[in-house]
Amino acid sequence: MNSSKLDQWFAIPSVAVGMGIFCNALWGTAFPFIKMGYRLFSIETTDTASIMCFAGVRFMMGGFLVFLLGSLIQGHLLPLPKGKALVGSIGLGLWMTTLQYTFYYSAVALLTGSMGGILNSTQSFMGVILAHFIYGQADRMTLPKALGCLLGFAGVLVVTLGDHGSGSAFGIFAMLAASFIMAASGPMNKSLGKMANSFSVCSINLAVGGLVMLLIGLAMGGSLTPQSPAALPVLLYLALVSGIGFWIWQLLMKNNPVSRIIMFGLIIPIVNVLLSALLNGEPLFEWNYLVALALVGVGIWLVNRPAPVKEKQAC
Repeated sequence: MNSSKLDQWFAIPSVAVGMGIFCNALWGTAFPFIKMGYRLFSIETTDTASIMCFAGVRFMMGGFLVFLLGSLIQGHLLPLPKGKALVGSIGLGLWMTTLQYTFYYSAVALLTGSMGGILNSTQSFMGVILAHFIYGQADRMTLPKALGCLLGFAGVLVVTLGDHGSGSAFGIFAMLAASFIMAASGPMNKSLGKMANSFSVCSINLAVGGLVMLLIGLAMGGSLTPQSPAALPVLLYLALVSGIGFWIWQLLMKNNPVSRIIMFGLIIPIVNVLLSALLNGEPLFEWNYLVALALVGVGIWLVNRPAPVKEKQAC
């Protein structure tokens, strides 16, 4: 399948909805598996250097998998972007992968899966607001979108009430910082997707960003030593999640309004809550989690519902 056919397919509204749900559900499984990976590689939550090594290897593997997938689908080795597209792809890797996930992985070590997932969902509302200022009338803020954003932030406030067990104010800050970086990456993804092959952009993004994280981790004295046969399959799964997820996200951003697509990030906390309870023994039926999930669910509906068609008055 060539790039133009992929673009046409991802621009179909029903396909965009289905792939948006699939992509974010896939990402939603990452949080509990990352925490599982820490245990399987015997990485302490305070061992920032080894955490960087873990993340770096994951994203480098993800970039390699995207390169293989793209080459197989297109029937030839992926072409490297040139000029501004190459510089932009490297910059995207440093911004979207290295910087975002430095904050994200720090937050994972300090927050419960449920708490972290819901805080991470704020990227959706940040993205809607940024799209309004960047694209103007083409992706403007409307009253339903504004109400959806307010309900989403209300959900974040609700989940942080009381003794939520996050254990760290820095963890909350780090996750919100990661969410902002992800939201601000939407327009960059959209622009680069029009300049170069989406597989190539995604592959360079992950590989470069992951390599920088690995080098930083090694320079800080980090290491990555599996303590169980299950460690490598978990790392490979996380690499697949990042590779497939980022490629789908790249195509969705390229061929659809940013505000419509980024709102599907609200699916992430729902998957996080379910898997965290199942895999890590964390509480599921906490009242503030349930209320927060209800609020973000209404928020995504408000932002994505079609605008009412105004009937023309008869002359």
